[in-house]
Amino acid sequence: MKPNRASRVDGLRQRLGSGLFARVAGPEGPRNRARIHDTPGPRWFGPERPVRRVHGDASMFIGGLSALLLQSLHPLAMAAVAAHSGFRGDPWGRLQRTSTFLATTTYGTAESAEQACALVRSVHERVTGTTSEGMPYRASDPHLLGWVHVAEADSFLRAHQRYGRRPLTAAECDGYVADMARVAAALGVVDPPRDRAELAERLDAYRPELRATAQARDAARFLLLNPPLPLPARLPYGVLAANAVSQLPAWATTELGLPRLAVAENLCVRPLGSAMTSAVRWAMTPPAAARAPAATVTATD
Repeated sequence: MKPNRASRVDGLRQRLGSGLFARVAGPEGPRNRARIHDTPGPRWFGPERPVRRVHGDASMFIGGLSALLLQSLHPLAMAAVAAHSGFRGDPWGRLQRTSTFLATTTYGTAESAEQACALVRSVHERVTGTTSEGMPYRASDPHLLGWVHVAEADSFLRAHQRYGRRPLTAAECDGYVADMARVAAALGVVDPPRDRAELAERLDAYRPELRATAQARDAARFLLLNPPLPLPARLPYGVLAANAVSQLPAWATTELGLPRLAVAENLCVRPLGSAMTSAVRWAMTPPAAARAPAATVTATD
């Protein structure tokens, strides 16, 4: 590749990557990134742990959307989100806080991870209310926290196994669930699942409690049809959103009233999802790392 062409490609990569990072991490992103990764001290998870590979991959864009849709199907969790999270008024702020929490607990020092979990627990203590049907809820309820956790862990892992650059082995999948259990326990989840079989069992156990309320269907329309994005970003976002829907359980899409067509998913949706995830991964990889030997790139995952 000629030097001037290479520089143009690197410039495009930098612009796209910087724009994505700014959206996801917010104005404090560069400072938070330096603090999370550069502060010395012991970590909850070493560089070999599966949670680092999963949370550092572009498949998280699909996994995150899928998790939000799945989590919305618990009426108490959805009522708490609708009343207290500000996902409509400040959706990017909510995303940035979530991404910072995930980065801190995954890559930060043990002290920073513990502080991040303590802050979330203190916020949860103040989130209480009653649904439109008169059912009381508490965000600090261990049972409700358990649902949020298993929906998230399952969605992140499913997305990584389908769209990740290096899918996990069966043993690594169990390791990822065990890694996530450490964070869940610090947030107040009682006896979180420790392997993939336990995760599947726990998800099934919640099934009788799950249904799509009007709030859940409204949230799905907002996430899938009316995201707060400029027009040029709507098409790539739509591809990611369609793939987030495609990895939901069939009963979940039926509850939310979302269309599914297996032939279209296999021939169009999933191939486009893989291509879009690869494009996001390319944009967010520093040019120097992209041209480094494969062993070097793997070591920095």
